Amino acid sequence: MPDFTVHDISHVDALWETADLVCGRQVTLNPAEAYVLGCAFVLHDAAMGAAAYGTSVRETLGEKRWHDLVSVAYYNQKGCWPDQDELNAPPSEITDVCRASAIRETHAEQARRLVDQPWHSSTGNEIHLIEEVQLREVYGPLIGDLAASHWWSVSRLAGEFGHTIGSLPWQPSEWTIEPLKLACILRLADATQIDSRRAPTLLFSLRNPTGMAREHWRFQEHISRPHLKGDRVRYTSLRPFPSDDAASWWLALDYLRGIDKELKKVDSLLHDLGRERLAARAVAGVDSPERFAELFRVQGWRPIDATVKVTDVPALVKSLGGEQLYGDEPEVAVRELIQNAQDAVLARRSLQPDFTDGRIEVRLTGADGGWCLEIRDNGIGMDEETLTHGLLDFGKSGWSSPSIRSTLPGLADGGFQPSGRFGIGFFSIFLLGDKVELITRRYDSSTQDARRLVFEGPSRRPLLTPLPARDWVPEGTTVRVTLKRSPNDVKGLLYKTDDNRLTQLIQRLALENAVPIHTWEPGSTGLDVLAPFSLASGTPDEVFDRLYPPATDNRRIGEEKQRLQMRDDFIGRATELLDDKGRRIGLATLWNDMYYMSRRNFQGIVTVNGLLADESISFAGYLAGQPSRASRDRASLVATQDQVRLWMRRQEQQLRSNGQFGDSVQLEFGHTFYNAFQELAGDIAFALTREGVLRPSGMVDWASRKNEVFIANGMPLNWRSRPPEAYHYLTGQTVQLPENWIIIAGKILTPPVSTVFPDVENRDPAYEFARNHTTLTWQKWWWRSSGGLFGLFLRNLCEAWSCTIESLLSPVEQRNWFDTRHLDDASPVPGYLLTRPAV
Repeated sequence: MPDFTVHDISHVDALWETADLVCGRQVTLNPAEAYVLGCAFVLHDAAMGAAAYGTSVRETLGEKRWHDLVSVAYYNQKGCWPDQDELNAPPSEITDVCRASAIRETHAEQARRLVDQPWHSSTGNEIHLIEEVQLREVYGPLIGDLAASHWWSVSRLAGEFGHTIGSLPWQPSEWTIEPLKLACILRLADATQIDSRRAPTLLFSLRNPTGMAREHWRFQEHISRPHLKGDRVRYTSLRPFPSDDAASWWLALDYLRGIDKELKKVDSLLHDLGRERLAARAVAGVDSPERFAELFRVQGWRPIDATVKVTDVPALVKSLGGEQLYGDEPEVAVRELIQNAQDAVLARRSLQPDFTDGRIEVRLTGADGGWCLEIRDNGIGMDEETLTHGLLDFGKSGWSSPSIRSTLPGLADGGFQPSGRFGIGFFSIFLLGDKVELITRRYDSSTQDARRLVFEGPSRRPLLTPLPARDWVPEGTTVRVTLKRSPNDVKGLLYKTDDNRLTQLIQRLALENAVPIHTWEPGSTGLDVLAPFSLASGTPDEVFDRLYPPATDNRRIGEEKQRLQMRDDFIGRATELLDDKGRRIGLATLWNDMYYMSRRNFQGIVTVNGLLADESISFAGYLAGQPSRASRDRASLVATQDQVRLWMRRQEQQLRSNGQFGDSVQLEFGHTFYNAFQELAGDIAFALTREGVLRPSGMVDWASRKNEVFIANGMPLNWRSRPPEAYHYLTGQTVQLPENWIIIAGKILTPPVSTVFPDVENRDPAYEFARNHTTLTWQKWWWRSSGGLFGLFLRNLCEAWSCTIESLLSPVEQRNWFDTRHLDDASPVPGYLLTRPAV
């Protein structure tokens, strides 16, 4: 692999030097130990190339593990999970990343296999790395284990190599082998062997590595051979690091700090076991950048350690894991926990295709004067490693980590595409309360492997314990939290429901679900089941009922009749948004009459992975989104601009054909339509005048009859679309606009629809230079306004008056952009007075 530093025979030769440095005079090897260690030196990195993998790295790895690698690499680069076609035939850059990653992660285990792997000569004879059969059979397994062990954790060494191996019958009796000693020497010799021989300058120029690999080459290119001073390994640079190589200097410090940790861990292990300690026990100068700069000189810059540090992780979790991140919205925690539970069940399904009983259970119970919420799934569950280094790793999504994929191979092959992405969802539970209990057992583990994790608040360290052997624990995960306030209180868990029912909360949050959700109300012995449903495949009536379900209260008969009328309207008007593969990513009506016609919440819903993320009065129905921030209470649309444009055109056609595209709707759509299409149909109203609404087709004629125009632009004069009229903001009374006055309809639609087409995209590029003007010149005002309906009107005004933009705006600039006119009641109205230039 061209990006890797040198791992050829010169590296093997250098390992004897660093082994001698690490051992010092304290440790000696007998000939048998030297032979075994030498073979391990040769083998340990022998698999750092594709040739060591037989036919290909992919075939050696196996399709399941390869697809898992592709899945994670695709997600890391593209921000989304691949579909089956992309999984089977990834882009070349993804394949290259996966091949390098596979070699890094598996080369140690592959090296173990090379001991017994035969190669064939041109004449068909078998060739082994260890030709002597007896030595290969006796020492081969140990050599393979030692070669693989340099990639293991230090804590594993004692368990694997705690024994002593006696000599062969034909050897002297003192030729015993201590595998632990050899494993420690190999590990530290390999770790400490970094110098310019690993990254020759000529080879660097030939291979031209990129990214992080380049920085590795650059810093190793600078390093001289290490030497031992006391019990410290001392490295120095051959030449100073210029400012262009500052990143390599910092990487060198981080890398040598890693070596320092390895030396200290091994020394601690040998000391605790009462074994002979090695001479090298730490690295010199790595405790601070200032001391490191004495050994690794810099040129033209000074290293200051300004790295972002988190010294108090529990305090960070307390600050960001609850209200500070999610706001005072306790239902958000339920949404996050449901998402985690659904991911767990879907992960198990992908590994166990015959597993058909996946479910999520949600219970709200009252006990001892308080309330407890419990969410349980029978999904994949967690082992202790995942629990402590996955779930509790704040800010890191476990599903995208290689460690999870290696312990659960086959997730990608099973079609698993997790919803979680930020690695903080679990910590939202502290919105609900500080006392949290989590019980989990992996689906393929025994009851004795179940674990219990208890929190007494986000700022205190949790307590991890095994469960008593007599207790039966089901597969999956159960999360219980003691609520800090009653669910029926203001800002309580059920605050946003109409009927204070847990079932309605779950329906509100889970707009679609791939796993059945069973809900138990407080004090109830029965359960409600939210059956699996897909918004992408549901019919318009099914989608409407899922988004706006009927009320369960029989007293609301009139409200239900109104809902059914709106349902019929939605079925007749809603059109699909489709992605570039023809898949539905929305079913909605542009604008939302229903929001104003009922006291129920009929806002349009933006979903992220089928769960509620945001609401908007700009549409009815649903649009798929992606989170705009980690709290996922704001979302942007996944649809592209062209896909939204197509949907808007279909909506316009639908409204026109239904006879619903009147003046009110036109005024409400005008701004967004103009931003989307950079033009406005001649018959779409966009402004109010004394004569009524004004359309593009009538602008030039209207303006040509005027010698001056006053664009009213501020309080107390305002406008409304239903009916289209101007009104006094303070009194609410309708106002008849004076002659020559105009009000241009502003932005009505709200995010996320309105943000798909920002004004800046349509601005006049000829005046972009003015954005840097330090005062509001007429050029800057025009550049800011040219992309919207103001720009549309002024362009037509210039056509009607045969003048330039400068001749209209320059006089207004000279008056400091402050013109006023008065209504009949003498109320001053701010705006811009535009006068026809003299011919």
